[in-house]
Amino acid sequence: MSGKPIVPLVEYEMASDEVRAVYDDIMATRKSDWINNFWKVLAHDPPHLRRTWESLKEIMGLGGALDPLTKEMIYIAVSVTNGCEYCTYSHTASARAKGMTDAQLMELLAVTGKANETNRLANALRPPVDVQFEPRG
Repeated sequence: MSGKPIVPLVEYEMASDEVRAVYDDIMATRKSDWINNFWKVLAHDPPHLRRTWESLKEIMGLGGALDPLTKEMIYIAVSVTNGCEYCTYSHTASARAKGMTDAQLMELLAVTGKANETNRLANALRPPVDVQFEPRG
């Protein structure tokens, strides 16, 4: 996926006030002094940028039943499965900043790979769902 972006990056200095407000919130929330490139390409559509950031901030933020490291590890697993190089690198860096070890990353990737393999087998073979696995109401 590395290479040239499909649209130019919207740097802070060139951003509209609406985009700068989102950039400022990203930096404040993340306690960072820079904006990563995902947001800079999404900034070509300021309402979409704002919606995506607000949703991500809510879902990945503190609170909820899952701790922040678990959320990042789930994001890595989905990103690897979807083949998103950018998201895999981004969320691996974030998970490492939250304390993920190399051993945890390797185990996560092993589980992700195995889940993908067995999912494909189950989809191909179409076994009926066992009654014991069905939700009880």
